[in-house]
Amino acid sequence: MTSPSPRPEILGIHPYVAGESDIPGVNRVVKLSSNEGAFGVPPSAKKAIIEATDEVFRYPDGSARHLRAALGKRWGLDPERIVCGAGSDDLLYQLALSYGGPDREIIMSAHGFSIYKIAGDYAGSRVVKVPERHMTADLDAMLGAVSPATRLVFLANPNNPTGSMISGDAVARFRAALPEHVLLVLDSAYAEYVTNPAYEVGVKLVDATGNTVMTRTFSKIFGLGGMRIGWCYAPPAVVDVLNRVRGPFNVSVAAQAAAIAALSEPGWVEAGREHNARYRPVLAAGIKATGVKVWPSEGNFVMADFGTTEKADAADAFLRARGIIVRKIGGYGLPHCLRITVGTAEEVGLVIEGFQNLARSQARASSHG
Repeated sequence: MTSPSPRPEILGIHPYVAGESDIPGVNRVVKLSSNEGAFGVPPSAKKAIIEATDEVFRYPDGSARHLRAALGKRWGLDPERIVCGAGSDDLLYQLALSYGGPDREIIMSAHGFSIYKIAGDYAGSRVVKVPERHMTADLDAMLGAVSPATRLVFLANPNNPTGSMISGDAVARFRAALPEHVLLVLDSAYAEYVTNPAYEVGVKLVDATGNTVMTRTFSKIFGLGGMRIGWCYAPPAVVDVLNRVRGPFNVSVAAQAAAIAALSEPGWVEAGREHNARYRPVLAAGIKATGVKVWPSEGNFVMADFGTTEKADAADAFLRARGIIVRKIGGYGLPHCLRITVGTAEEVGLVIEGFQNLARSQARASSHG
């Protein structure tokens, strides 16, 4: 018997691997593998989710009109230029499918978010990964990779998993140097955490050009990763395309209600940003003190560099044995690194203690060697 066969490129896709959530045999797990918000769900969003249960028998508003209005009010944007999705991943897929395809190329940095590669392969595009410099996207090299077939460039800023950030001025120069027919997608999933004054979230470029899109998410600082909701701000022509191809009811009733409530939770974003600005340096310094390199980060995570895969694997196993789950990132071409989310103050302390114990354990082993 013969079975249905997919397009050949589909079988070349390596499925996305999410951060683990539990460890068999361990009662208390500290999950720092998915860059989720440190403080859980905003109280008003939790209340909105509960209240939405009476309405989930109905289809959601397909246009997410009230949510787009709330987003526009919060960030000073035109709601007509906003499209919502089941997480920003949903919109990244739709952009890749709509503007990519056979005989078209998509450019990304070597250690960029893995969904870009998956979505590009799904679309049948040729995905070009451009080497980075010092764990940061090399914009000049990316420009050098542009060909007549290039239609999309994905750029995460700050980048996941490296944490690197590119200044607003540099991104603007990059956009100006790209051909006009190339769509630049600025993935700003971690924008709310950035305190660097050189940062520009992407709104200015979207407003100034007809070929730039900014994507955002509620999965990080807003604490709604489990609800699957994201959005983008785009030129009218791109909005038109996305509204033609996205699922007609792609954001659930509960997700829309939760997102609207989260946007108006007093001080939520500010508290999350301040906590991250305080404890990310503490986490980085604590890890560095044990002799492990930590790359600069503007997200709610740090990337620890052990130099070798073996050392990174050993550290991961050591932490897991103590109930701490961090993220192995071999799938990003960084098997010698671990990505660690900035959790609560207690969780940051537990990670630092774990690294200290690891260093002591290794010192003892070395002395007995």
